[in-house]
Amino acid sequence: MYQFKAERSPRFAGGNHLLIATVLLLTGIGLVTLYSSSYAFASRFFRDGGLHFVSRQLKAGAAGMVLFFLASRVNLEGLRKLIKPLVILTIIFCVLTFVPGIGDTRNGASRWIKIPGDWTFQPSELVKLILPLYLAHIFDKKQDDLGKFSTGVLPPVLITALFFIIIYLQNNFSTAVFIAVNAVIIFFLAGFKLRYFFSAVVMLLPLSTLLILTKEHRLRRLISFFRPEWEPQGAGYQVGSSIRTIVSGGFWGKGLGQGTRKIASVPEVQSDFIFSAFAEESGFFGVVLVFLLFGAFACLGYRGALRSAGTFRRLFACGLVTMIISQVMLNVAVVSGFLPATGLPLPFFSAGGTSLMITLFMAGFIVNVCRREDPRFRGVSSVGAGESIHAR
Repeated sequence: MYQFKAERSPRFAGGNHLLIATVLLLTGIGLVTLYSSSYAFASRFFRDGGLHFVSRQLKAGAAGMVLFFLASRVNLEGLRKLIKPLVILTIIFCVLTFVPGIGDTRNGASRWIKIPGDWTFQPSELVKLILPLYLAHIFDKKQDDLGKFSTGVLPPVLITALFFIIIYLQNNFSTAVFIAVNAVIIFFLAGFKLRYFFSAVVMLLPLSTLLILTKEHRLRRLISFFRPEWEPQGAGYQVGSSIRTIVSGGFWGKGLGQGTRKIASVPEVQSDFIFSAFAEESGFFGVVLVFLLFGAFACLGYRGALRSAGTFRRLFACGLVTMIISQVMLNVAVVSGFLPATGLPLPFFSAGGTSLMITLFMAGFIVNVCRREDPRFRGVSSVGAGESIHAR
């Protein structure tokens, strides 16, 4: 069984305040970046002018802050009693995207639910919260059955597979794979035997290859990644333009609102490729600053999670931190040309009300877990090396 080792360290007293400050800073920088990157485009194509995207993001951010506060204060043990209905409700929301009149289909993708007032909700974002919540609960509840396939392995695998299939059928392959991979990480942290992971790899690699090859746009993205010159004005255009925009920022950047390539050459820059707009205007210095903020968020989140009381809380918080940070890494890797293009937004930055609200909701739960420290970590009587993530 894989074990988390805890070093002797002082009480995690001020970590929560730093974690909250980091979340607020990332949210604020994200809103400013969205304003700068979207103003010119929005002023040309939307009736409400250049503030179209940022005004909607502000409203979503306000709702997200309410969720952040509630999540940071809710009784997690009481929440565990509602996990089954929460999972069922999330599945229903995901299925509603296919219902005519309720679901909102765009470019062949059925990912959204219509909400009165010209708003939409993307249920797959909610899965990023609910699935780690369910897995942490079930693995804590069945710690003694983790080696038994029928009772310890099969139920969480079936729920994860169900979410994967529904999201894949929404024509959202990248999110489906992303959620499945993060679920596997939680399986690993819970202490499952390695033979299960080898079996999963043997089964999933051929399946993933087949799913990629059965959709033309996925295949074109893959070919364009390995051969950018194959279709310079097609599938690889956005990534190529993004790379040139990032490089043009230099060390200090062009200044807030002074970026030009972001407007002229990067399609839908306010969405998944917003990092290129930020890099052009803030330069290498700004990019390092944001990376430090995300790094601080990860370190504080993981440290607080591993010092919290109970297996459920540790797995839940670790799963949420991993979900956010891995999405940041994947988005930046795509925008920088290190991975094939996907449809994953940059947390706290990209336009998209659902993404911002759920990210803040997740951050609130991380803060909640960090608030309750295991007494063994206090003072000089902290847990020594070799202590597992499981609090038996």
